[in-house]
Amino acid sequence: MNELIQFDLSLIMPEIFVLSMAMVVLMTDLFIKPSSRWIIYSLSQLTLLGSTYLTGKDFAEETQFAFSNMFVRDGLADFLKMISYLGISLTFLYSRSYMKDRGLYRGEYFALVLFALLGMMIMISSHNMLLVYMGLELLSLCLYSITALDRDNQKATESAIKYFVLGALASGLLLYGMSMIYGATSSLDIGIISTTLFNHPTDHSILVLGLVFVLAGLAFKLGAVPFQMWVPDVYEGAPSSIAMLISSVPKLAAFAITIRLLADGLQSMIIDWKEMLLIMAVLSISIGNITAIAQKNIKRMYAYSTISHIGFILFGVMSGSLNGYASSLFYVASYMLMTLVSFAILMIMSNKNFECELIEDFKGLNKRSPWYAFLMLIVMLSMAGIPPTIGFYAKFMVLQAALEAGFVGFVIYAVMMVLVGMFYYLRIVKLMYFDEPKVKGKIEASLDVQWVLSLNALSLLIIGLVPYTFMEATTQAISLSLN
Repeated sequence: MNELIQFDLSLIMPEIFVLSMAMVVLMTDLFIKPSSRWIIYSLSQLTLLGSTYLTGKDFAEETQFAFSNMFVRDGLADFLKMISYLGISLTFLYSRSYMKDRGLYRGEYFALVLFALLGMMIMISSHNMLLVYMGLELLSLCLYSITALDRDNQKATESAIKYFVLGALASGLLLYGMSMIYGATSSLDIGIISTTLFNHPTDHSILVLGLVFVLAGLAFKLGAVPFQMWVPDVYEGAPSSIAMLISSVPKLAAFAITIRLLADGLQSMIIDWKEMLLIMAVLSISIGNITAIAQKNIKRMYAYSTISHIGFILFGVMSGSLNGYASSLFYVASYMLMTLVSFAILMIMSNKNFECELIEDFKGLNKRSPWYAFLMLIVMLSMAGIPPTIGFYAKFMVLQAALEAGFVGFVIYAVMMVLVGMFYYLRIVKLMYFDEPKVKGKIEASLDVQWVLSLNALSLLIIGLVPYTFMEATTQAISLSLN
C-alpha cells in the first residue's frame, strides 16, 4: 500500500512542487518590502525551472496512471507541461517592467499565475472527467481574478465580470454534458467510457446531447465560434500582460482536454463530433478573419485573430487522425510562441504614461526601432501564414490533415480565408515601415528582455525553416498518448 502511494506521489511531484512554491511566493510577499519584490520574481522563475527538471528527468516514454487511473502521465502530458513552463516563464519576463509601471508587480500576481499553471497541469494530466473539471475551475478562477487585478481600472473590472459570468455558464454546460455521458456509461473514467462505448453501445441520443454540451464548454475555453463573445472584450479590457497570459498558455491545456475527451474517451462518436467541430472551425476562421479587419484596437484585432487560429486548430482535430492531432498540437504550441512575442512588443512600446492599444500606434516603428520592427514583421508574417515562418508550416500541416480526411471544399475555403487574414496582418507591416511615427523617442527594454525576445521571435523563423524536428516531437507525444 505504501509503495502504491509513493508511486502515485512520484507521478505528481511537479504538481506538488508548483503548489508548494505558489504558497511560498504568497507568504514571502507578506514579509518583504515593495522594493524587494525581485525576490518574488526570482522564486517564481525558480519554480518553473524546478518543475522543468522534475518533469524532464523522468520524461514519460510510456503511459503511467495514478490515483485509481484519475491522473495520467504520458508523452503528451509531459510535452505540454514543458511548453507551459516555457510560456509562463516568458510571460513573467516580458511583463515585469509593464507590471512595475502600473503598480501591479505584487505577490498575488505571481501566486495566481502559478496556481493557474497548476490548474493547467491538472487539466493536461486528467484521465477522469471529475479531475478535468477540477483543473478547469482552478485555472478559470485564477484567470477571472487576475483579469481584475488592476482594481482601479474600470475596463479591467468590467472585463473580469463578463469573463466570470460567461465562464460560469460554460462550466455549467460542460459539467451538464459530463453528467449525461456519466449517465449513459456509468463512469467518469475516460478509458472506461471509451471501452464502454465500443463494446456496449448505449442510448445514442443521450450521448449526442451530452456531447453537444461538452463541446460547448470546450469551445468556450478555446474561444471558438459561437462561444467567442468574451474574447475581444477580455483582451481589450485586461492589462496587456494579463491578456498575453490568457491568450497563450491556457490554450495548451484546453487542447489537452479536447484530445483526452474526444480523441480518447469519445473516439467511437467521431462521426458526431467531427461535424460539430467542422461547423465551429469554418465559422471561427470566417468570423475571426473578417471581423479583425474592422478593428482599430490592436488587442481586439489580436482577439479576433485568436478566434481564426482556433478554427485552424480545430481543422486538425476534426480530421480524426494521428497526423491531424499532432498537427494541431504543433499549431497550438506555435501559436503560443507567436502570441507571446506580439504582446511583448506591445508592452515594450507602452510606458508608464502611455498604453499602446491602437493599431495606429505602430506607425513608423521602423524609424523608432528597426530591430523591434523586424521582430514584429516576423510575427505578422508567421500569423498570416507566409513562408518560411512557423505559422505557414502549422497552417499547411493542419490543412493537409483535413484534406486527407476528405474535407476538400472546406480546405479550399480556409485557404481563401487565409488570404483575407493577410490584409490586417500586412496592414501592421505597412504602418511600421511606410508611415511617419506618431510618438517620438526610442523604445527601450532591459537587456535580458531584448535577448530573450529576439530569440523567441527568431525561433519563429528558424523552426519554420526546419520544422520537421518539432513536428516529430509532437507526433511522438500524441502517439505515446493515444496508443
